[in-house]
Amino acid sequence: MPLHVPPAPAPALRTVLTALGSPTAVREARTPSLRLAQGPVTPELPLPVHVLDRITPAGASATRLAGWRFLIRSGDRAVAAADTVLTADGWAFSHFFEGPYITATERALRQAETMQQPYQARLLSVPELYMLTLWLHGDCAADGAAGHPAATDLLVPLAPAPPGIAAHRPYLVTELLPVLTHRVTPAPLLGSPA
Repeated sequence: MPLHVPPAPAPALRTVLTALGSPTAVREARTPSLRLAQGPVTPELPLPVHVLDRITPAGASATRLAGWRFLIRSGDRAVAAADTVLTADGWAFSHFFEGPYITATERALRQAETMQQPYQARLLSVPELYMLTLWLHGDCAADGAAGHPAATDLLVPLAPAPPGIAAHRPYLVTELLPVLTHRVTPAPLLGSPA
């Protein structure tokens, strides 16, 4: 089944294209693979990046849109990524970066393309655990910038995943959220009446 990638806001894409065309922005980025890329580089596969701010004891999640991420392709592979953020003046380029999440994102997207059910691709960040997941949302027509993980959505932790959570294994939201809740809930202090 095809994987649906929601369209990014046109101003977000324009800011990335402008940054790619700026020798200063590329040169000052901490991305040797982007600076050393041979030939043209293009922003592809825009993914909305949602942040999981908190998980309630009941397992409900509070998420917010943090920006859009574009994989920067050179030839046949992604060499970096570009993040954009929403400011009071509209969408703005944030930064270029590279690292293990680039190849992990590509791998998870290829894996998702082989699934029987169609999904909309998003990213879900869990800052408290230094964790990033590919969020496969079941409603392909939904606004990629809005919404919360549904019980039937899938989360695919990207490598490197936190200890005890298998990277690149699809989890139902109802399966993974309780694990995340347990991980981010502070343990009671010794001697406390908890």
